[in-house]
Amino acid sequence: MMSQDQAARSAVNELRTARKQLGWGQGRLIAEMRRAASRKGDQLPGDESVKRRIASWENGHSVPDDFYGPLECEALGKSSVELGLGHLLAQDAQLLDVRYPPTPEDAFRSVDQLWRADLHGYEPLLLSEASQPAWSEASLRWLVAPEPSFPVSSPKGTLRVGLADVDAVKSTSDMFSEMDDRFGGDHGRQAVIQYLSRDVAPLLTGQYTEAVGRALFSTVAESTLLAAWMSYDTCHHGLAQRYFLQALRLAQDGDDRRLAGSILSAMSHQATFIGNFTEAATLARAARMGIAGVATPTLMAQFYAMEARALARSGDARGCETALAEAARLLESVNNDDEPEWITYFDQAELAAEAAHCFRDIGKAQKAVSQAENAMSGSHVRSDFFATMVLADAHLAAGDAEEACNIALDALDMGTQLKSKRCAGYLAEFRENLAQLGNAAPVRDFSGQAAEHRLWQDAREVKLPY
Repeated sequence: MMSQDQAARSAVNELRTARKQLGWGQGRLIAEMRRAASRKGDQLPGDESVKRRIASWENGHSVPDDFYGPLECEALGKSSVELGLGHLLAQDAQLLDVRYPPTPEDAFRSVDQLWRADLHGYEPLLLSEASQPAWSEASLRWLVAPEPSFPVSSPKGTLRVGLADVDAVKSTSDMFSEMDDRFGGDHGRQAVIQYLSRDVAPLLTGQYTEAVGRALFSTVAESTLLAAWMSYDTCHHGLAQRYFLQALRLAQDGDDRRLAGSILSAMSHQATFIGNFTEAATLARAARMGIAGVATPTLMAQFYAMEARALARSGDARGCETALAEAARLLESVNNDDEPEWITYFDQAELAAEAAHCFRDIGKAQKAVSQAENAMSGSHVRSDFFATMVLADAHLAAGDAEEACNIALDALDMGTQLKSKRCAGYLAEFRENLAQLGNAAPVRDFSGQAAEHRLWQDAREVKLPY
């Protein structure tokens, strides 16, 4: 184990260098540490006292302890490893933990740590992979959870939170969601994380009534779900999974089972994308089971569609078509007045898009073509890109390479503004299937025109998970 003297020698250069690289004097560092402490509900002593501590750290006479160390890491935007603070490694390890938070307070702390580490580009987190056991644990823990007890607001919190604050979070997240839909997850993801870390985190440890608290947890769960989707769209799969888990816990504490089911469904979507088909089907079924008492037709239809997607990828054509038929039946009885606002996007066009994916994957090309042609909403750019690429795949599988290439070019034109590794993944799969035709004329013509598109270039870097 590293001694105090060894730790001080390790940290001395990194601490001073990190501060000077930012162009900060010690006064600016103190101000940033004070802000970091305030977000946690803590306070620092006077400036002179903190300045003496910083001088001691930077001169190698001592190291930041468990209180000051995390504050300096947050202020400087560095991990403990980067700052040579090896004695804080246990706190870094917590960021890579994929356990379902056991208490509301654990969820507040965990999601705050994730937001800050993400904002500061902590590489072990950004490069982490999704964990199969975490999906099973989270779904089971949620399914058998007792009735939520209202968490005690932090006694250190001084910020008073009301429904107006909750509404502001909802409106801001809706704005970010529209941007995500139009430009892809890699366009505004960092802005979302900064908003959550700087503006939303302090609300969770503020003071509020039970009614406001429930609304707050549910709304922050939605916002964290958006962060998860955007991280998934950029293929930061381990990070996305951690956000999904935190969102699920917050939805549980908000007593919002419908939203929690939708989060499990989103986790199923990710699991299918990265090739964990059995887990994906299980997550979709858990979502259905968990909202049985408060189910709506649209939610259940969407969950059946996610199960169908997983079954199609696994080769279970019969199970897939059964699930799709149930989703279609449920959508016929929808009354949007009874549906949560955030699920009303799932309509006949969205189901057609899911069905197109399924029929493509079970080898029924003509059915895939028919469904994909009905899947264009005209209002959701990324979703329309996916449906268009599925249509291209289906025509290719049906033997019409020229039409497939023309449609893929339409998708590339549509996706000019999209920054999405998932979109690049669809193109990578199309590229792989196209390669089987060798140097045929449609392939040559398409390759020449596609080369100028950024998304087609991005597709070269994508490694397909299956």
